[in-house]
Amino acid sequence: MYSSPKAIPQTGQYLFNDALLGHPPDTTTNKTDNIINFIPKDPKTAKPAKSSWLKGLLNRGTETWSVKGQNVEMMERHSAAWDFILDRYFRVEMTGWEHLPDEASMLIGIHSGTWLTMDAWTLCAEWWRKYQGQRILHGTAHDALMAMPGFGQYFRNVGVIPAKRESVTAAFAAGHDVVIWPGGEVDAMRSWSKRYDVVLGGRTGFIRQAIRSGVPIVPVATVGGHDTVFVLSECRKLAKLLRLKKLLRSEIAPLVLGFPFGITLEAFPMHIPYPAKIRNEILAPIEIDSDPERANDDAYVNKKYKEVEAAIQEGVNRLAGRRKGPIFG
Repeated sequence: MYSSPKAIPQTGQYLFNDALLGHPPDTTTNKTDNIINFIPKDPKTAKPAKSSWLKGLLNRGTETWSVKGQNVEMMERHSAAWDFILDRYFRVEMTGWEHLPDEASMLIGIHSGTWLTMDAWTLCAEWWRKYQGQRILHGTAHDALMAMPGFGQYFRNVGVIPAKRESVTAAFAAGHDVVIWPGGEVDAMRSWSKRYDVVLGGRTGFIRQAIRSGVPIVPVATVGGHDTVFVLSECRKLAKLLRLKKLLRSEIAPLVLGFPFGITLEAFPMHIPYPAKIRNEILAPIEIDSDPERANDDAYVNKKYKEVEAAIQEGVNRLAGRRKGPIFG
């Protein structure tokens, strides 16, 4: 069912913004060990920035990761709760399974709901429910989420890995699928008025990753997550004033209407998602040239980026046409 393992390039780029993590490649680590074990990074190559203790905390949050997959015991223990969440609370519709290639693939989507992107969570939960660990999907998460006490460990237990090149490459090399939301925080925290806009943030790193890993891209269309909490304003000027891009790698300080605190500035997860109806649809795969030289071909990369973006937008428009109103969908 899965493609054979591929060589892991010596690099560590952050897939949300294509920026280097600020340390040279670790050439001393056995890459096979990376695939099967939690990885303690060399402190010399993951040294926190002196200028910011918070930046150091975020870096430490991604120092350990694994591509072993989900904690099966925990997934089984929580299965009844997730069945309720999927079937009764969010009334999830997940379609398009027939489009999945037999080989390991890169799923690319959009997500909403600020810090608690329930459309992304429901996609991964439906995947587990369908394949029961026989086909492993890794979600990817922002550094801030991976670093949060409690949240970060739970993310690791359900198979989430940091959204950076080293971890994603290792997952593909292990023959696993990976889902990436390139738009990151500018996507998840976009205002409700932009709820049907596909925001990939102009971040093309996922195309280059697919080329280097030799995997097809599978777009995923999603609607409904934007109704789990209402983003009234992105407050970009405030985020700039608070230097959130430097501190939290975020350009947005979302002003939300959520439960139970009403209107609030959400600097961290502090709402209970509304029971909005969520629809996810897996779309037809987009073939990517596996010639490594293509990764340096900006024209080709931009062409494929626009192709993925257009496919998701078309899918979102179609799903949006089925909605009857906020929350109840």
